[in-house]
Amino acid sequence: MVDSNKNPVLTAEATAQLHEGVNLVLSRWAALRMAVENEWGGRDSVQKSQQLAQIICHALTQSKEKVYFEDLQKMLEESMLSLKTVIEDGSIEEIAEKLMFMQEECAEGNFNSIKILKETNTPSFSYVRQARSDDEDDSDDDNDHDGDNSTEMRVDAPDSSLNKEDMMIDEPRPQEVAEVEDGWTVVASKRNKGGRN
Repeated sequence: MVDSNKNPVLTAEATAQLHEGVNLVLSRWAALRMAVENEWGGRDSVQKSQQLAQIICHALTQSKEKVYFEDLQKMLEESMLSLKTVIEDGSIEEIAEKLMFMQEECAEGNFNSIKILKETNTPSFSYVRQARSDDEDDSDDDNDHDGDNSTEMRVDAPDSSLNKEDMMIDEPRPQEVAEVEDGWTVVASKRNKGGRN
């Protein structure tokens, strides 16, 4: 009879496969890669990411208590916060789910998901935006920082529904054509034309 409050017992091969799977999943997580590559958590960002992998591997293979989805989420969130990164793209939940699934598969001696991970290439795109803006004309957030000069990065999920036109930056938008009733003439504003006469 299997105790539902304990982690499944893994064979030596399953443990090794799960360790490899955890490292593959974390190494392909765009948010973690960006945080490490850009040293958002400081010079020891690489060590922090390696420590995350060790903590997760230990929890999934050596912990006597059962590790739940929420436990993995919390580990991932805390690790990303130590890297000064706030994740809002749903990837923490996705990573936690993958890790739980891999643990269940490895307990059954099934290593297919890890094999598939080994055979696939790493995605090479990412989207990042600064969480805090230093623009002088942005007065909305002036009171939100309370003197905190830290800069955290937020990672947004790539939106596959965007087309190239939506992704253009600093391109002028076409002027909206005003509806003209009979007898009326539309006159463009002179405010943006420079000096006055």
